[in-house]
Amino acid sequence: MTTTTVERRRLPVAVPIAIALAWAAAVAAHATGVAGRFHHDVLFADDTPGLVGVGGYALAWTVMVTAMMLPSAVPLLRLFVETSAGQARRGRLLACFAAGYLAVWLVFGWAALVFDGGVHQAVDALPWLAARPWLVGAATLGLAGAFQFSTLKDRCLTECRHPAAYLLRHYRRGPRNAFRLGWGHGLYCLGCCWALMLVMFAVGVSDLRWMAALAGLMAYEKLGRRGPAVAAAAGVAALALAALAALHPAWVPPVLGHQA
Repeated sequence: MTTTTVERRRLPVAVPIAIALAWAAAVAAHATGVAGRFHHDVLFADDTPGLVGVGGYALAWTVMVTAMMLPSAVPLLRLFVETSAGQARRGRLLACFAAGYLAVWLVFGWAALVFDGGVHQAVDALPWLAARPWLVGAATLGLAGAFQFSTLKDRCLTECRHPAAYLLRHYRRGPRNAFRLGWGHGLYCLGCCWALMLVMFAVGVSDLRWMAALAGLMAYEKLGRRGPAVAAAAGVAALALAALAALHPAWVPPVLGHQA
């Protein structure tokens, strides 16, 4: 194998560096308590989030999705680098691909924040629900657990598990098409992982335990040999935890007691 071939197959160092820096930033934010300032409960403490709070949330969410979601896109990124090796400005092409992929998750993060504002208003308007905020977290877990067994989940996971087939169907030359390619793959990724990421949103952007657990789960669902079995087991676990949260909230970790 020639040196040129090796270089074409090698993932640019910028990708693992970006992932490592995102995790390092998440750890530092957790250790210093900074990330806790951008939990959705804190943002809506005064009804409407301020500009600083929204900006901090956007930054925290970007770091989180880079740390959690970009690793599972590495197989397709590697294939994309190999396929586009003959084009000029390959670094720009890779950046456009990654930007398209992450843009999907940034849009989802904003949508989740807007939806959460509506949930807070609903809770405030319903005294019965305001007295039982853990039910929102239980509903979020129940939704995530049920979605693990859905046809949409299975279809999107199939696309994510076969990146070569996706690339063969959708690859086109040029920066704009690289962004579209990343965006399209991001939509499939969103289609299979949005419910689990909604759990992550409910927990908050600063909880490293949930970040690590959910990132590992979502990556293994896509890349692991026993991905389907693990996805089903995660669904059962989420449904069981949802029932526990609804019936015995005192037994549930305090982080799930936040309003979603």
